Amino acid sequence: MRYLFCAALALILLAGPTTAAELTGKYIEARTTDVWSGPCFINADINVGGKNAVIGWKVDKGSFDKQKLDGLSVVAVIEAEATLGVRQPGKSRAVLIVDKRATAAQKEALVKLARKQGGDLIGTVVSVQSDKVNLEICECEEGGCAKLNAGKAKIETRCLSAKHDKICGNESACYPPLTKGVKVTPALAVEHSYSGKGVSATWSDAGRRGAYLGTFEVR
Repeated sequence: MRYLFCAALALILLAGPTTAAELTGKYIEARTTDVWSGPCFINADINVGGKNAVIGWKVDKGSFDKQKLDGLSVVAVIEAEATLGVRQPGKSRAVLIVDKRATAAQKEALVKLARKQGGDLIGTVVSVQSDKVNLEICECEEGGCAKLNAGKAKIETRCLSAKHDKICGNESACYPPLTKGVKVTPALAVEHSYSGKGVSATWSDAGRRGAYLGTFEVR
């Protein structure tokens, strides 16, 4: 069968060893396709849209590559050749935006952290930028409200509503998160945009059920 159904995709979640985490923090992603949707909508969009994303990590506590990274953030702006969330037939490109408060050594560690967590999606980094990065997560009941501002990349999310956001009534989290080591909740991207350079496209993709929000761990 050419495309995987949501039930199969939902099983691809991130189980790790039971050893203590070396680094923990907050995680957000948004992409230009729905991740919480019905199978018919997902299949219709494959290889048509969903080829761009913004991913953000904010370290709460921990070290990576021998560098203490408490409170620092890194963001990846992704451009792929096919819809994100399915098998990638070609290479993707990434612009990395690193917290401007980081030292040179911390900046290098943050880049390595993004590469480790993003895997092949961040295999080709075309630009590394230093800028102010701010990720705020609101303490709401459903756990879906946040804002990310990182240079020319922005995400704002709100919680999904079963009453207002369902279209076909068969929605679920059809795509797994783009990176590993995360525990996330699907959310609606009130704003998801990138207006900078480094990738061939810019976008402003508002009101899409295409975000994930939660936490990440590195073990």
